[in-house]
Amino acid sequence: MRIIRVDDEPEYGVALGSILVSLLEPKPGSELAFNRWYERDHFYAGCMTGEHFFSGRRYIAPKTLKALRYPASSPAVADTSIGSFLALYWMERGHQTEAEAWALERVLWLGKNGRMDGGGGRRAVHASFYTHRWTALRDAEGVPPEVALDHPFPGVVLVISERPEGVSAEDREQWLLDEYLPGALAGSSAALCLSLDPKVLPEESPAYVPPELGSDRRALEIFFLDEEPGAAWAQSFAELGRAHADAGFGELAFVAGFIPTVPGTDRYVDQV
Repeated sequence: MRIIRVDDEPEYGVALGSILVSLLEPKPGSELAFNRWYERDHFYAGCMTGEHFFSGRRYIAPKTLKALRYPASSPAVADTSIGSFLALYWMERGHQTEAEAWALERVLWLGKNGRMDGGGGRRAVHASFYTHRWTALRDAEGVPPEVALDHPFPGVVLVISERPEGVSAEDREQWLLDEYLPGALAGSSAALCLSLDPKVLPEESPAYVPPELGSDRRALEIFFLDEEPGAAWAQSFAELGRAHADAGFGELAFVAGFIPTVPGTDRYVDQV
């Protein structure tokens, strides 16, 4: 297993600094309209045309993957049965502040100009900026985090955790890197695991959610898989929550798998 840390010198110049996670649920009956609006307008106008956004990808969760999610609810995600469409965006290290400020200003501008009403209505299930801490690669010459969204991985799994009071981020990181991930990644379909810390959205953001008690103890891991999450679930994720709790790091707040959308199509939309 190879570790890439946020303060490592980038091999080729561009390094991942932070990401934007947007997990949305369309209004029932508007899934098709939402998919087309987000794909053909908002994905680009809301983020990808912004300076220092250098990669993005959209994902979807059919009912079969939603059925595997756990727990049923948590302070981080009140109802884990919803959240069908996921968008991930990468921002360049050293330019996160400018990129995040642009994104918030841009969304406000889109709203004032009638460009946030497409898709027939939606609910923000989880929306936040996250700072990249480290990435664990299963293979020494594996896919680096900067190109993870461009590589054709068949699926991703989001894992949101919330440490108990008195448990440090450093202790959890040591457990992940020294004890859990070396065995979990070896021989599995999980090619890399990104670990990230949340940043609170400004109050003027249209997706702003007041921080809940304990949100400062949260972390996000994103696993990129060589197969669809359903095929990897029993080996890699069904018991992750138990292992996490048994190690003293509390119950996981959200464990959910997604598959990539197929741009230019409505594939899988009728399955959410």
